[in-house]
Amino acid sequence: MLNRNSKALTVAALIVSLAISACSKNADKGVAQAATKEDKTKAALTVNETVVTQGELDMIMRQQPGEREQPGARQHVIDNLELKILAAQDADKRGLAKSEEVQDQIALSKIQILSQSYVKDYFANHKPTDEQLKAEYEKIKAESSGNEFHARHILVKTEDEAKAIIAKLNKDPNSFAELNKQSQDPVAKAKGGDLGWFDPKMMVPEFSAAVAKLEKGKFTEEPVKTTFGYHVIMLDDIRPKADSIPPFEQIKPQLAQRVQQEDLTKTLDALKAKAKIEVRS
Repeated sequence: MLNRNSKALTVAALIVSLAISACSKNADKGVAQAATKEDKTKAALTVNETVVTQGELDMIMRQQPGEREQPGARQHVIDNLELKILAAQDADKRGLAKSEEVQDQIALSKIQILSQSYVKDYFANHKPTDEQLKAEYEKIKAESSGNEFHARHILVKTEDEAKAIIAKLNKDPNSFAELNKQSQDPVAKAKGGDLGWFDPKMMVPEFSAAVAKLEKGKFTEEPVKTTFGYHVIMLDDIRPKADSIPPFEQIKPQLAQRVQQEDLTKTLDALKAKAKIEVRS
């Protein structure tokens, strides 16, 4: 059983807390905050002794993506909340709040809410500098060594089928689109065999090795066997991986998120290193 704070939460308060769900780092930031700080402390709903403030109700509304803009959405949330609070109050009167199961759920919910608040607060107070973002950008560029390939392929079941396709391509390299109708790869087949741009690491080793040996505009002279069958591959283009990285200004938000996530991971790892942790089976 989990250790519990001596100031036990009432079930009614728990219901409100769970409905609010605590804003995560991905909470919608586009919701208008019309109410002032004073307005947010005013009661929006009172059910017997339980008070839900305007700020709490606003927070609940923000947890209703796609629904909050619908007519009557606010009233629907209030109606739902009323029923939850009434159920919680009755449960409290019946002593259910004292049960070990409910207390454990409260403790777990508190952990979840606090951890989410911790992440939100960390991101809000640890904004990376432009120097950090540029360093991260250069790091990504350095990691992006090697080439990407743009290729087409025809996948068939047998080696003989693949050899027959290669023989026809040798006679007419422009017949690839027609020969692709035999392909067993439905996704690529629908695109004329086109696989688009890809990192060779995305493909099975045999396929990647064969592509890496090809010159631009050439196709494999021997069938390439993989676990999927036999491939005939044509290489359309090659480019350095670094060329596919968007400009710095374009991906600054993604860089910031990446830097913050890395910093948060280091912070949590440091906390873990200092903590006394015991896992029992």
